[in-house]
Amino acid sequence: MSKRELLNPTNSALILIDHQPQMAFGVQSIDRQTLKNNTVGLAKAAKIFNVPTIYTSVETASFSGYIWPELLAVNPDHTPIERTSMNSWEDAKLVEAVKATGRKKLIIAALWTEVCLTFPALEAMEEGFEVYIVTDASGGTTQEAHDMAVQRMIQAGAIPVTWQQVLLEYQRDWAHKDTYEAVMGLVLEHSGAYGMGVDYAYTMVHKAPQRTLG
Repeated sequence: MSKRELLNPTNSALILIDHQPQMAFGVQSIDRQTLKNNTVGLAKAAKIFNVPTIYTSVETASFSGYIWPELLAVNPDHTPIERTSMNSWEDAKLVEAVKATGRKKLIIAALWTEVCLTFPALEAMEEGFEVYIVTDASGGTTQEAHDMAVQRMIQAGAIPVTWQQVLLEYQRDWAHKDTYEAVMGLVLEHSGAYGMGVDYAYTMVHKAPQRTLG
C-alpha cells in the first residue's frame, strides 16, 4: 500500500487517544475549544463514512478524567480502551483492536502531541502501519513541543493531515450523494469560515430558506 494512495473509507481506521480534561488543561499549542471542535468533527467524519474508530483513555478515574462527552456522543456504543501506559501501543488491547480493523492506514489524533501521539505513531510505523497524524486534533504542552514532535514523526515517515482534509479526502466527489448531505451538515457545524460560506451560498445564491436551529 502506497503513501501516495489517497485515504478512503475502506483503507483506513481512526484512533483517538486521551482527549480528556486533564490532558487538555496542559495544551498550549492550540486553542482548546478549537481543539475540541476539530476532534469532534474528525470523529463525525469517520462516522459518516463508516470508518472504524477506536477510543482510548489513560488513568481516567485517578488522573485524567473522562473523555469529552461531546466526543463520546459521536459513537455512544463504543467503549474506550482504558490504559495505564503513556504509550498506547504498549497496551495489548489497543494493538489488538487496531489489527482487528484490518486497515494499514492509521489516522491518529492525541493529547499530547509529544507523548501520546508520538509514541504510538513511531511504534505503529515500526510494525509496518502507515500513520497519518491529525495535527489540528492534537495538542502539545507548548507550541515548540507540538512542532518538534510533528517534525520528529514526519522524519520517521508519518504523514501530517488536518481533520477537514480527512473529511474531504473521504468525500472526494460531490456526486457521491449518499454522503453529501451529512458532509454538508458537518461542514456547517464544525468548519468555521468554510461552513459560513456554505450557509451563505445556500441562502443567498441558491435561495434556500433561512436555516433555523433547535
